[in-house]
Amino acid sequence: MTHQAKDFSYLKGKLKSLSEKQLEEHFKLYKGYVARINLIESELAKADKSHTNYSWGNWSELKRREAVAYNGTYLHQYYFENLGNDGMTPSNEFKAAVDEAFGSWENFLADIKSTALSTIGWVLVCRRKADGKLHSYLLTEHHGGLPVDQDIVLVIDSYEHAFFLDYGVDRGGYIQALFEDINWEAVNKRFAALK
Repeated sequence: MTHQAKDFSYLKGKLKSLSEKQLEEHFKLYKGYVARINLIESELAKADKSHTNYSWGNWSELKRREAVAYNGTYLHQYYFENLGNDGMTPSNEFKAAVDEAFGSWENFLADIKSTALSTIGWVLVCRRKADGKLHSYLLTEHHGGLPVDQDIVLVIDSYEHAFFLDYGVDRGGYIQALFEDINWEAVNKRFAALK
């Protein structure tokens, strides 16, 4: 399978929270992940599996990095897709699930913002299949920290590359502003698809 970078240029000039320059640089980084997963999968197709073990081997190293490039590609896609608010609001169903899981919308926002301030990586809001409830998760790297059996509903990139040109080290300011640009239609669709 060849992974294709999606065109998110429609976000430029549309967001209140991020400049066009910030987005352009982030799109370059995202396209790098797409290129990397394609390269890794191509190399895996021809890699020698006969001389590999935990401590070293081309196959071993490619397999260790595969999830980094794959998740780097698709987490960025989720993130960009859930940006670009067109005046939509969270659906009543999503709000009800938030209330059930977090107690209130205000608690949910506080949870997400605090989680974002606690990581140099990603914040994911997922529906846990085991209990059917929404949960927030902190990922410090693309490939580590997400429990299995989750449905991703909302993704926030909290890496410095996502905001540094516009906010410097003010991660909190970025997160605060970003919530004005959440594309709730995308989040609502993801959540509705889980039923």
